[in-house]
Amino acid sequence: MSLEHPSNNGLTLRDVYEEILSRAPEHKPQPSLERMRYCLDLMGNPEKSFRVIHITGTNGKGSTSALAEALLRAYGMRTGLYTSPHLEKVTERIRIDGEPVSDERFVDLWLQVRDFINMTDEWSKKQEFGARMSFFEVLTIMAIWAFADAPVDVAVIEVGMGGLWDATNVMDGAASIIGPVGMDHMQWLGDTVEKIATEKAGIIKPGSVAIMGPQTKESVREIIRNAAASQPGASLLEDGEQLKVISRLPAVGGQVATLETPNGTYADVPIKMFGEHQAHNALAALAACEVVLPVNGALDGSVVEQAFSTVSIPGRMEIIRHSPTIMLDGGHNPQAVTALRKAIEENFDFTQLVGVVSMMKDKQVETVLGILEPLLSQIVVTQNSEINRVMPVDDLYNVACSVFGEDRVYREPLMTNALQKAVDLVDSHDEIGVGYGHGVLVTGSFVTVGDARELLKPRQNADLLKPKSERARN
Repeated sequence: MSLEHPSNNGLTLRDVYEEILSRAPEHKPQPSLERMRYCLDLMGNPEKSFRVIHITGTNGKGSTSALAEALLRAYGMRTGLYTSPHLEKVTERIRIDGEPVSDERFVDLWLQVRDFINMTDEWSKKQEFGARMSFFEVLTIMAIWAFADAPVDVAVIEVGMGGLWDATNVMDGAASIIGPVGMDHMQWLGDTVEKIATEKAGIIKPGSVAIMGPQTKESVREIIRNAAASQPGASLLEDGEQLKVISRLPAVGGQVATLETPNGTYADVPIKMFGEHQAHNALAALAACEVVLPVNGALDGSVVEQAFSTVSIPGRMEIIRHSPTIMLDGGHNPQAVTALRKAIEENFDFTQLVGVVSMMKDKQVETVLGILEPLLSQIVVTQNSEINRVMPVDDLYNVACSVFGEDRVYREPLMTNALQKAVDLVDSHDEIGVGYGHGVLVTGSFVTVGDARELLKPRQNADLLKPKSERARN
């Protein structure tokens, strides 16, 4: 609890979250950093009190962020981690030393920055852009304040959307990671992959080390190279050039990979995540940590192994139930779903996999379903809790029927019923009754995954906590 606010004045996490939610939503970015800069100036520029690893890219930001944070912490650094979106609770977005801030701390952070936010809102009204600070801007201010107050040594910062005009771009990354760039958020970032790459390359700052993940187009690589070359003192490390995944083998619970950076080779590193893309995410995280850690030359291989072998990411190929296997993945664009499909095909031997899918109406729905079609035996379409953006279940059903054929598509408007329908479909084909080779994949959006995760979370029967004499009797 802060000295400035020894009590939370009766405010709850829900009160604060609803107050912040009343602002412009994070999926409608405002192309200006002026509000962020003004607010941080009022606060005394707390963003300058820690080093930063800044991460953008169409996919892989969350995994790369978690891997980098884990390695920094394994080296004894005090860490901050800022990610989005959250799956179940907004406090997930702001972590210190690997742990989300508590509900009380989140409320306290809001109380500490609220006056600065209000002053910035008043100032902004007098400017030509005129808008209040947005939902994402406010959360970013709260994260910066939390990290400065902790204080952390290094903050790992995930871009919300794009890069150049993202609220996080008021921070100067010592290492700036640009992961794979593809088509997503086109209505805000541009209608070509080159325009999107230009936005994302905007996080490269003077004196920073830019780290380029694997790219499918040479034009994207050239844009990132030119962006790095235009910043005084900046340098560039490219996946496939100075950075390499030398080898990788699937293993129980993930994979083992040999990674190479200009500082050395890290042999047989266990990575607790599936898929080739995660080996490249680990490589980028490793290179960034080499930049910010006070170590000359290669890092200690045993520390790298220990860190990467413990990182698992909720909502990214997360197996939440067994018998049958229920997997959650927040893939929502063609690149992410392609990586998901490849990883499942490489690591699992499903004879039947039933999809539970809900997507936002502004996504490339038909393309994503087309990528999933060879993987899924049947699909149950449903509707997640993001009522303003989600594709109505009837519309999604029509798209799914055009891709899968009507005989393979089921419609359940409620997530609870959709999950049960998928399990029933699996059970009806499981002759042995142990779930082997049969599974359910919940995907299409992080909101979809968050809804399912909450419903599938193990819960203890409250009656069992009572003495035997006080339990309900049948």
